[in-house]
Amino acid sequence: MSDDVWILGIYMTKFGKYPDRDTVDLASEAALAALADGGVTMKDMGVLAAGCLMGGGGIAQQIQKQIGQTGIPAFNVSNACATGATALRTAIMAIKAGEADFGLAVGVEKLAGAGLLGAGGRPKSDKNEWTPSGRYGAVASTDGRIGTDSMPGVFAQVGMEYGHKYGGTSFELFAKISEKNHSHSTLNPKAAYQKKMTLEEIMGDMMIAYPNTRPMCSANCDGAAAAVVVSDAKLKTLSLEQQRRAIKVSASILTSDPWQEACQVLPDVNTLTKVAAKQAYEKAGIGPSDLDLVELHDCFATAELVHYDNLGLCEEGGAAAFFESGATWRDGTTPVNVSGGLESKGHPIAATGIANIWEVCHHLRGEAGDRQIEGAKVGLAHVIGLGSACGVHILEKSSFG
Repeated sequence: MSDDVWILGIYMTKFGKYPDRDTVDLASEAALAALADGGVTMKDMGVLAAGCLMGGGGIAQQIQKQIGQTGIPAFNVSNACATGATALRTAIMAIKAGEADFGLAVGVEKLAGAGLLGAGGRPKSDKNEWTPSGRYGAVASTDGRIGTDSMPGVFAQVGMEYGHKYGGTSFELFAKISEKNHSHSTLNPKAAYQKKMTLEEIMGDMMIAYPNTRPMCSANCDGAAAAVVVSDAKLKTLSLEQQRRAIKVSASILTSDPWQEACQVLPDVNTLTKVAAKQAYEKAGIGPSDLDLVELHDCFATAELVHYDNLGLCEEGGAAAFFESGATWRDGTTPVNVSGGLESKGHPIAATGIANIWEVCHHLRGEAGDRQIEGAKVGLAHVIGLGSACGVHILEKSSFG
């Protein structure tokens, strides 16, 4: 008997500002739409896992009250920026354990106007503008590496450290990564910002934490995403159309920082991603060269660069050359963040992990519209949360029908 798990239905709201809607409204929209996308109802679900990092506890039960209280187990998940991916993994594990045939995972956040996260930028108006958020000067304990405890500072240091170790990086190169993502966003109607930006505009904007300017930072916004997962045995009893559109979860991996004497203060965003990627490739039985697209956690332009290396998309130390080759553009050999990434699509924290998977699923289904990667069969979705957590999912196109 196969223990494969499939994504049957998936949905994300358009990311942006929703001043008249609360987290439960947004989560319910995503959940009901994901159920409809999969051709099932809440009555079919055997488990619910949901996360909302900034909205307090009990989001899973609140969602149930709005879309259907059926008495199933409800898990409330909180795992930094990996919250959505962790909710999905929770539902997947319940199915693999044989406790449910169907599971529903939801991630939701309202962050438009939030200034306390240190996550980079936030919308300043309904125009395509950013204002900085968070604390930029806070210094961590000296019991370990000395650095900042703000996310802009952490990821600025990560990028600078990579360049110091391997060479090839520059302010302009990091800005070019952001230029790519903003260009990709113009084809994504669900992105919070759909504005192409020139290299000069990006480099000339407000500096948040060198070398990341505002457009090179993830945008705080509102949004939700949800996914319905199903066991292999149950999928085979459904319609041919449901089977055809289902996406196989070839690997679902979650890691945290291993102990390292050198760094017990400043988060290590590299090692846990490398470990997760290695485990995911082994589980799926593929390698990085088999990927047709990647949605990775570009909370900052510097983060995208180092994750090329961490995910094995290039040889060790070769991230700068890999990007400069054009490989990560939509028409390149390994398209990365065709959605526009967190810098343009937006980053409503708990929703991001499932939203990245939504993007990959739509390419594998052939439903990505103008940004479709033709012939896409295998994709990877990656998310990382400081604290620490890393989720990597490898997804494959259905062979049914």
